[in-house]
Amino acid sequence: MEPDCRLIARLLDEELRTAAFRDRSNNGLQIENDGPVTRLAVAVDASLETFDAAARAGAQMLIVHHGLSWGDSLARIDGLNRRLVAAALSRNLALYASHLPLDAHPTLGNNAQIAALIGLTRTRPFMEYHGQRIGVAGLLPMPLPRDAFAELVRETLRPRRLERFDYGPALIRSVGVCSGGAPEGVDAAAREGLDLYLCGEANLQAYNLAKQWGQNALFAGHYATERTGPRALGLWLAERTGLPCDLIDFDLPY
Repeated sequence: MEPDCRLIARLLDEELRTAAFRDRSNNGLQIENDGPVTRLAVAVDASLETFDAAARAGAQMLIVHHGLSWGDSLARIDGLNRRLVAAALSRNLALYASHLPLDAHPTLGNNAQIAALIGLTRTRPFMEYHGQRIGVAGLLPMPLPRDAFAELVRETLRPRRLERFDYGPALIRSVGVCSGGAPEGVDAAAREGLDLYLCGEANLQAYNLAKQWGQNALFAGHYATERTGPRALGLWLAERTGLPCDLIDFDLPY
């Protein structure tokens, strides 16, 4: 008998340790569907475009990193909220979201996956956020010049853009990774003496921190650094449940 969305949500909650995280995202099952689930989809964002793609793929449940419910964001179901919720319901599409838990998972998480892709060894938790260390720090097998490391990131993460703050050592060996929008991690990397901080989004705070600390930082885009976890989670779900699971990837430049 095919599982329903509540059973799959319980599997995810257990694996991702959802209850252990304080988060602005209301992680877990955000929208239920009606009936069994025979096909899954994973994506970075819950959006109208993603709902359309999941429905076209034949999925009855969508698992995302960025869900619809943040704090009291769904206190009123009007405007765009109404359109988003209606889009999921009209497609009989369950929605599960995992924000910080998916960042921090030691093998399936965005940061663990990035660390594995770029070949970091001797990895350890890095960068505390809301009482949990959500990033990963580690060592490259051998030091790389900054240009060579940037090329490694291009080849492995396939970002649409790459922004560099080259204010630290010319050779990179130790790297701290925190996906998405975490510019404050420049400070954490500098305090831990890491050669480079790898993240998604740069801003003025990150620039000032990097320049004043003398810290290298590389920013590969919020989206490109956060599709790694959903991809890994989709493969895990397919193996665990026996259900087909599609990765919905729009290759966004942001």
